[in-house]
Amino acid sequence: MDYKNGKAAQQIIAAQKEDGTWGNEFHSLAVPNNKKPLTTEQALRRLKLLGFTIQDEPVRKAVDCMVSCLNGERRIDNYSEKSRDWDQFTKLMLATWVKIFEPENKAALVCARYWVTRIETEFAEGKYEKDTGEVDFVTFYEMNLLQGLLREETEDRMLDYVIHHEKGIYYIYGKRISELPKEFQSVEASRYIEAIDILSGYRLAKEKLNFVVEWLEDNKDGNGQWDLGTKAKDNLYFPLSDSWRSAECRKADCTAKITAILNKLKG
Repeated sequence: MDYKNGKAAQQIIAAQKEDGTWGNEFHSLAVPNNKKPLTTEQALRRLKLLGFTIQDEPVRKAVDCMVSCLNGERRIDNYSEKSRDWDQFTKLMLATWVKIFEPENKAALVCARYWVTRIETEFAEGKYEKDTGEVDFVTFYEMNLLQGLLREETEDRMLDYVIHHEKGIYYIYGKRISELPKEFQSVEASRYIEAIDILSGYRLAKEKLNFVVEWLEDNKDGNGQWDLGTKAKDNLYFPLSDSWRSAECRKADCTAKITAILNKLKG
């Protein structure tokens, strides 16, 4: 189903600035609202969900801007947080989004190699032990950035750690991936499925996430579709269609999302 020409996509594209960014800030993975300007991260996430790729001009402009920032040619914005090394975190965010849309981008891979070395070292003894006060690596950013770059042995150990991590994947889902949502028609299940979508980008995901495949298949209706229900409409992951006034559009959105994930986990 083509969502790229829908109303939501066109509104986001219309709000893009000439330099390829949105709003005055880059960072925020929170649900967008009418009271605050759209951030670049929020815009990129929605465009990706709606099917945009590096071949589309709005994404190309944004990626070129982020690469320029990674190369030190400009700053993405003036925002910062004192609770962490903001310059390093900014590079992590930028590299992640660049690699999501352009996996072989050299500037993104320079940053990625730092994290690859760190994760390879931390799991070298068989398991990862987080130091007191250390920020855990199980977040939206590292989980996207590390895809396809780890040795198989390290990926195997890391995925086991992530799947059983008590706080899930930060910014995406806050519970253990190993524990299925109790209610399929829910926002929780929608967020859980988004976490699975990220993990499905790993080579060993097929063998690690068989229990998720079974859960998804068990929740398919008699017409071969999935329905996460009206509660899943959070204006972030869903809807993909312009409206969920009809159950048909809702089911089509849910089915498109889940089918794409299953194709990766079963292919």
